[in-house]
Amino acid sequence: MGRSTETFTKKEREKKKLKKQKDKQEKANDRKSQAVKGKGLEDMMAYVDANGNITSVRQELGNRQNVLAEDIQIGTPKQEDIEVETVRNGILNHFNDSKGYGFIRDVKTQESVFVHINAMTEEINLNDKVNFEVEQGQKGLTAVKVKKGHI
Repeated sequence: MGRSTETFTKKEREKKKLKKQKDKQEKANDRKSQAVKGKGLEDMMAYVDANGNITSVRQELGNRQNVLAEDIQIGTPKQEDIEVETVRNGILNHFNDSKGYGFIRDVKTQESVFVHINAMTEEINLNDKVNFEVEQGQKGLTAVKVKKGHI
């Protein structure tokens, strides 16, 4: 007599496959038995209350507020331009020569303003008094047209 061609691993794989199919069929039957069919339109409706929250309870018409379409703002509001002085005075209190940038301390407001080496019209050393103008940069105010000056 010949030996059976089915090995132990083949039998185990076949058992796992049948068990997986059986579990899948049981889950499908459970879903079918628990499914709620024929929901009414009223069960699927959602309402918005006076505060703008979604609720399943119908709201009274007397609590509504009339809103004009023109009053609704879509998107972000435009940013107002910041009023800046034309020429400011300050002191170069930090500068990194290798990276080419530094900061000027404004004498009047005591705020630090970023300055890049390309914005300097002449060579300026640390702690020199400078005159400069400011522009809005990517991360805040940036000094431009920087030159030596007096305070």
